[in-house]
Amino acid sequence: MSFTAVLFDVDGTLCEHADSAAAVYRGAFEAAGIDRFGEPAGLWSALEEPPDHDDPVGYFARGFARVAAQHGRTPVDATALAEGFLETVDYSDVTPRPGATTAVEAAANAGTVGVVTNGPTSRQTGKLEALPFGDAFDAVVCAGDRRRQKPNRDPFDRALGALGVRPEEALYVGNSLEYDVAGAQNAGLAVAWCPTDGDCDPAPYRPDYVFESLGELRGVLDDEGADG
Repeated sequence: MSFTAVLFDVDGTLCEHADSAAAVYRGAFEAAGIDRFGEPAGLWSALEEPPDHDDPVGYFARGFARVAAQHGRTPVDATALAEGFLETVDYSDVTPRPGATTAVEAAANAGTVGVVTNGPTSRQTGKLEALPFGDAFDAVVCAGDRRRQKPNRDPFDRALGALGVRPEEALYVGNSLEYDVAGAQNAGLAVAWCPTDGDCDPAPYRPDYVFESLGELRGVLDDEGADG
């Protein structure tokens, strides 16, 4: 069966932040008036759990507190650092991932197009509006505003319902094995995995397609259309 709908993840799939991690990390300390310690990579490693969209300040504060402990900089006002971090990030300052424009155009030519993201509407709307293809989507589901997020099937079900298509008619494209691949397959969708780190080994997960670039989606849709 050919795909009549394509759904996309946002962060790390359709776009990436233009701000460098180093600039945002530095800005957090400048905003808080605290001498810098550690590096951005240390913060990312300290943020082990999934992002808490209900309490972003607390989420990043826990990460900064862990980094401070690792560098002997306790006590520290981790809340001020978290607030400075969030003030520094410009969520609308994004650029398309390589091949994203081609992929969205191909999806729109093949049928309906949607977004399923774990981010909240307040952040994701600005990102989509800043992208050159931001008006191409027929349905946008921001699961960060709800209790059930990817890999739960609920966000996918809501997107499919909004588009009026069955799971077997849709293909989901994302960069996370744990959230995108697992979530889409749990909802009955075919899924294409497009990693951002160059690692093309999805084991133990089993995506239907593995892309080195989003632009490869055009070939999949062309092939499915020809077979259908």
